[in-house]
Amino acid sequence: MNEPKDLGKPSRKKQLFPVIDKLRGYLKRYGREVTLPVAYNDLLHFRYSIPLLDKDGKDTHWETVSYDLREWDFLRDGLVKIYAILKTEGNFSFNEHLDVARIDFCPFGNSQPFRIRIINKYNDNVDHYYIKVADASRVYGLELEHILSPNRITFFTHLNTLVEEHIPGIPGDIFIKDELQNEKTNKVRFAKEFVKFNERCFIRLLGDMRSYNFVVSITPDIENYQYRIRAIDFDQQSYEGRKNMYLPQFFKDNNELVKLCLGYLNKESIEQYQAEERTLMTFRLVSSRYRIQSLMNIMVQDKISTPEKVDQLKHELADFYKQPSFLKCKSMGAIVKQHMKHTLLKNLKLVPKSKRYIDHRTRTI
Repeated sequence: MNEPKDLGKPSRKKQLFPVIDKLRGYLKRYGREVTLPVAYNDLLHFRYSIPLLDKDGKDTHWETVSYDLREWDFLRDGLVKIYAILKTEGNFSFNEHLDVARIDFCPFGNSQPFRIRIINKYNDNVDHYYIKVADASRVYGLELEHILSPNRITFFTHLNTLVEEHIPGIPGDIFIKDELQNEKTNKVRFAKEFVKFNERCFIRLLGDMRSYNFVVSITPDIENYQYRIRAIDFDQQSYEGRKNMYLPQFFKDNNELVKLCLGYLNKESIEQYQAEERTLMTFRLVSSRYRIQSLMNIMVQDKISTPEKVDQLKHELADFYKQPSFLKCKSMGAIVKQHMKHTLLKNLKLVPKSKRYIDHRTRTI
């Protein structure tokens, strides 16, 4: 892991790509496409909004929105039903003690998301979920996260609408500011987790993992704490043309995490943790081999970036690995498939043949 370099910023406004029919068929096959009572466009009919401030009075870049009473009654009923679809597979018997406490809107994000705050009227416990535009890049990113990472994600689509569960954790930028230097933080374990997170993002080409685009989950262990870094933003799944956009270590926001790794880990330890993560990703890939093959076959044919970015990324990866096979890729999906093959094939060969699957027509996993 090298010292980070400032990449500049990702594309100021990422292009949104529609969910094509083949991807829609995949989502139906694996239970991701369901009929939802409220669509993203329904939420756009708010009358006014007010800035949402944090506990210190600072702007959160979210706005709390309000609706006409008739509109609100329709939305409240539908949004509680969506929560039941997310949490109890559509069991509406618990809905009478649930309500919508607030709807927030973020006009700055690529997907311009709505955040729905659900409250239990009996005990005031709250939970959240998000409604966004169904961008194909984000859908591929969520599926790859679900299949290849140590985390499972619940999300649903319906036509132009995407519903995502809330991913709990301490926002990365807050963790760096408030927790990283805390004496209770196990810096060695956290450095190890950042190396593994860096590897996960790069292998499946998830970009723009600046500190506010991931969260940190902390779990007490028999000795100290364990850490898990989880991506929460999937807009930049294999979209940008710069290779380093897919390596969190190169973002200026993550400088302190890179310094932590360099201070507590030697080269051999870093290589060990990278190998561990590749091995784990290989086993996840093998256990979901038919599902990942189906997704990759669709992704290879889909357009989820511009021709200029595809050309730039395949040339940068070909140069980085000294591997001209990347130059044959004609889409971002093809680059992701080739990159997973290149980074995981050595580990795949260690898996018993009875548990291994290779597409012999393309010689790719």
